[in-house]
Amino acid sequence: MIQRVKMKKQKKKKMPVFIFGGILVLCIATILIILPPSQGKLPKPKSENGLSERTQVRTENGDLQIMLLSENTDNPVLLVCGGGPGIPQYLLEDIYPSALSEEFTVCYWDYRGTGASYQREISVESMTTEQYIQDTLAVTDYLIDRFSNERIFIMGHSFGTYLALRTVQAYPERYCCYIAMSQTVDQKQSEYLAFDYMRDQYEKNGNRRMVKRFQKYDIRNSTEDYDEYFFSGLRDKAMHDLGVGTARNMRSVISGIFFPSLRCRAYTPMERIRIWKGKAQARSFPVTQEAITFNAYEDVPRIEIPICFVVGKYDYTCCASLQQDYYEYLDAPEKELFLFENSAHSPLYEEYKKGKQVLTQIKDMSGTRE
Repeated sequence: MIQRVKMKKQKKKKMPVFIFGGILVLCIATILIILPPSQGKLPKPKSENGLSERTQVRTENGDLQIMLLSENTDNPVLLVCGGGPGIPQYLLEDIYPSALSEEFTVCYWDYRGTGASYQREISVESMTTEQYIQDTLAVTDYLIDRFSNERIFIMGHSFGTYLALRTVQAYPERYCCYIAMSQTVDQKQSEYLAFDYMRDQYEKNGNRRMVKRFQKYDIRNSTEDYDEYFFSGLRDKAMHDLGVGTARNMRSVISGIFFPSLRCRAYTPMERIRIWKGKAQARSFPVTQEAITFNAYEDVPRIEIPICFVVGKYDYTCCASLQQDYYEYLDAPEKELFLFENSAHSPLYEEYKKGKQVLTQIKDMSGTRE
């Protein structure tokens, strides 16, 4: 006879309250370290006549968020058209403080659909070069009116040089001087030169794994390979690994920009998250594609205002050699080129001391002071 034995159900052991509480506290602490709370305010100015303010420029199609920084509001006004589009230029100022606000009253602004100007419901098709130029003019006119200037300085960085150059070409009367930092000239040719340089460097270093990864792409003969490579992790990794990307000493965008962006108290926690939503969204904007195919030699052979090129010797994001060639080619009433020997793609942020000297020279250029 088979005896049935009733098995007692074993009760699941509950996690002790103190352990659960400890884990919860640890999780919250980690979140606060990675994404610290803030109300999105800028640090106070160091001088009595300084300015540190977040505000917005109202347009028919929505507000554009701007940041105004100055150690002396008597200084000339400078509008900065940042890189990307998508990553706010102010982040570079926060990570690598420059002398810009010491020499100018600086306006950083987040492009429509990105950063603090992020809009979830946005017409991607409307984000054209013309829309971005009109936004640039809206911010320009705000600055001219607020600071009672007839004309202002304008600076472009990387993608922002495409926008700034196109703007001063069409509307020179609003600007007294254009500062071209890491000017985009012929991006496809720049990518070819950078690709060859980086592959050759890895061959010299004996890094077969990276060489093999480059050999997967035939970017000169395949549009599909070019597009895939341009937006690949390989391009980004190699540029920063070899010190020819965002900054000479930045070895990774993740550690160099992404994590610092999550801690930047000039933006609220939600705005910091939206920075990266905007970055992903901006990839499909028409203006992004138009900037990639821009050829400065053909499209802008002349401008009507003085221009100053600021070039990082090790810049392969927008190749330094092409920037120097375009400097020689461009017709302008006055032009200067400043080569930063220890910089890559962000010279004014990478070399503070030289940057301050250069900015002083630019500010005092003949014919540019109002």
